Amino acid sequence: MTSQAERTYKITAQDKDTFNRDGYWISPKLLDDDQIERLRRAHERVWAGDYDGDGLPMNHYHANPNPDSLRKLDNGWWINDEIRKTVTDPFIGELTADLLETDEIRLWHDQVIYKPGVGDKETKSGNVGWHQDYGYWQCSSNPNMVTVWIALQDTDLTNGGMMTILGSHKWGLIPDSNTFFDPNMEELRNKYAAGREWVEEPCILKAGQASFHHALTFHGSGANKTNEPRMSVVAHLMPGGTSYRAGVQRHDNSRLLGPRPYHGQAFANEYFPVLFKR
Repeated sequence: MTSQAERTYKITAQDKDTFNRDGYWISPKLLDDDQIERLRRAHERVWAGDYDGDGLPMNHYHANPNPDSLRKLDNGWWINDEIRKTVTDPFIGELTADLLETDEIRLWHDQVIYKPGVGDKETKSGNVGWHQDYGYWQCSSNPNMVTVWIALQDTDLTNGGMMTILGSHKWGLIPDSNTFFDPNMEELRNKYAAGREWVEEPCILKAGQASFHHALTFHGSGANKTNEPRMSVVAHLMPGGTSYRAGVQRHDNSRLLGPRPYHGQAFANEYFPVLFKR
């Protein structure tokens, strides 16, 4: 279970130093065991098309015929109440606000990610290529966004846990770093390292813990070599006041601003709920 002390944890100066130095920080346990189990059931329901309400996720999920492939959909909070509760949690918002030293945090979007266990098979189908999240989010005026990757089981490299590149958020936006779906990890490393110090560090998480990483931090993951799936729920969060950058890059979030979004328009409507505000 999660203790009340963990649920009331306050970001320390050391936590901020770690986040600012490395580009990520690992939280205490955020979810209790019952919530973890409910979110694992939410995964089952989502992939089966059993939705709460009459809506659809932002990118409607279609099953890949390859059973070893990664499954991902965006804005599970639109279609599942348990995911909604998790990714709009004020406690997660407060931790993020303190890491970023800002007064308001909104949801950018969420992701529901399922990585099948492939056992001893040699396959790259479950790999997540080295990438920067902001490589996809350049329509946002603020690159100081945070991804909260929440583990729904103990997670390490054996089951395809995430790895970060230490300090890579200090490199700025690297061209063509939107390579989540490129499974060729070694090729991507050679492309992005380019003489920079490339130090891979695994995010070892207990069930219910989360990795908070900066939107410019390079990260990726390898195959899940166990026989059980690796499940996660992910909240992508932004500071209040983040606005639309016109003419830079297409992202579905710009469609949520209305039929004719304009440069400088704030991502501040009901599609981008406030998690925390001082």
